[in-house]
Amino acid sequence: MHLVPRSLFSRLVLVLLGVLLTAQLISFAIHMVERGEALSQASGMQAAQRIADIVRLLDPLDAAERRRIVSVFSAPPLTIKLDQHPPIVQEPGASQSTRAALFSAVLQRYLGDGRTAAVAVTQAQAIPTPAWSKGGPMGMGAHPPWMAPGAAMHFGSAPGLSFIAQMRLRDGALVTFDSRQSEQSAGWPYRLLASLAVLLAAVIAVSLVAVRWATRPLNALADAADELGRNINRAPLPETGPLEVTRAARAFNTMQARLVRYLREHTAMLAAMSHDLKTPITRLRLRAELLEDGELKNKIAQDLEEMESLVRATLDFMRGVESAEKVQPLDMMALLASLQADAGELGGQVTIEGNASGPYLGRPQALKRCLGNLIDNALKYGKATTVIIEDDRQALVIRIQDQGPGIPEAELDRVFEPFYRIEGSRSRDTGGTGLGLTIARSVAQLHGGTLLLHNLQEGGLEAVLTLPRQ
Repeated sequence: MHLVPRSLFSRLVLVLLGVLLTAQLISFAIHMVERGEALSQASGMQAAQRIADIVRLLDPLDAAERRRIVSVFSAPPLTIKLDQHPPIVQEPGASQSTRAALFSAVLQRYLGDGRTAAVAVTQAQAIPTPAWSKGGPMGMGAHPPWMAPGAAMHFGSAPGLSFIAQMRLRDGALVTFDSRQSEQSAGWPYRLLASLAVLLAAVIAVSLVAVRWATRPLNALADAADELGRNINRAPLPETGPLEVTRAARAFNTMQARLVRYLREHTAMLAAMSHDLKTPITRLRLRAELLEDGELKNKIAQDLEEMESLVRATLDFMRGVESAEKVQPLDMMALLASLQADAGELGGQVTIEGNASGPYLGRPQALKRCLGNLIDNALKYGKATTVIIEDDRQALVIRIQDQGPGIPEAELDRVFEPFYRIEGSRSRDTGGTGLGLTIARSVAQLHGGTLLLHNLQEGGLEAVLTLPRQ
């Protein structure tokens, strides 16, 4: 199992998305920390200012007026108590000590009279009890035994941080303030999350387009290299785009042009040599007719016929390699029927099974030469052959089976080499030039297909011609 994608496009996208997501998560974490600190400071400053204002309001009042004022101002999120409580003791090293020190400094600055205050910051829990006020609930006038008259309490206070401050008024009375900051005030910043999501989606979209745009020339170059093996005369690559892409396309086109020129020169040279051999062969044939020795005359004629067959096969091979024939729809069943008829006139037995679903786009003369060579080869060694046709949307497959002795496994690939024969000598009984299978495979490759040989279990050889449907 490969965890890393194999394509360059997938790898680039994976790297870009990984770096982007990591940067987004780090930025979001930093923002949340700074936001929480800012909210705490802002909430603490507001609470400190309100507490300082209430302290200045309570200072000149008597006890009865203070309780009345406290009952009015003691409401969520600020609770005020006038009853005596043990002084606040801030434990050293507590996690809220920094916030407590900051709150105390802000509070003393707002008070401005040098008055000290004991401050503690604790984790507050929700208190789902009814709100008591002066006169008791529903005007009943009852108070809990632990609450002093005039005190008030939250109803359903939300959990969060509790800023508790204790200080003495000018007459020595102790007042306790409990300012709670709900955790809801520091909740998730949905607008920030939405903006980050939009930014992430935009960057992902741009990354996909950019990576696809950057890797498209590589895909075009790979496709061109693959097609070059099937069609050396394909259209050259467009030399456009970035500098690196233009240089690669220009180098590829230069290589293709050199290969085309090299093949044309060698093909033209071999074709010219093969063609020029016809003239001396014809002269030798005419001179052989003047011989009086009949046996010698027949031997020379057979040698000349074999040489002429070799020349024809070489010319056919050259035409197969350098074919200028145009691609057109071809009725494969009609082509096979004509080859079947030609073989029947020479005493060969050809059986056709299956059917082609429709015309095939190919080069008619080249395919006729390819199939003719395969059928002749099967009849030459097997006396009879069966042609099986399998057709679908992807490919047209033609299987040519004979009843001959087959080919040794080690020779199945070598028989496609030019002028290679399994026999040690060119027997006239099974004779040939050794170019029939070479021409057949070159025609198959010219159409983007393949030609394979393998021995049948029941005996005989099968040639499998696969022609892709474009």
